[in-house]
Amino acid sequence: MTTLAKKACVACSGHLPPLGAGEISAFLKQVPGWTLISEGGISKIERTFTFSSFKEALAFVNTIAGIAEAEGHHPDILIHSFRHVKLMLYTHAIKGLHENDFIVAAKVDQLAGNQMQAQNRQSS
Repeated sequence: MTTLAKKACVACSGHLPPLGAGEISAFLKQVPGWTLISEGGISKIERTFTFSSFKEALAFVNTIAGIAEAEGHHPDILIHSFRHVKLMLYTHAIKGLHENDFIVAAKVDQLAGNQMQAQNRQSS
């Protein structure tokens, strides 16, 4: 488990500045597979997960909803081509990235790893 996955999100007011390039780069190293994007001038991170069925993709999304609610930090979620789940994280209040985005990303990665291990055990 990464150090980020052990952390909890903190309330973020709109008065904080978004993370700078150096901070983003350091956090990205802790969540491999996530990509930095810019959309409308706003820095975000995104990752796509692929599942063997729509049912598995939807179960993953529902579990992510639990993480998001517990952390008070919610990703944008898109299910496309029936088995692909694209997640996008950024902090709306500051129109950019905050440590909270990387905390949720790390928790999602941990969840994805646990689900893959469970699927491998079932198929063995």
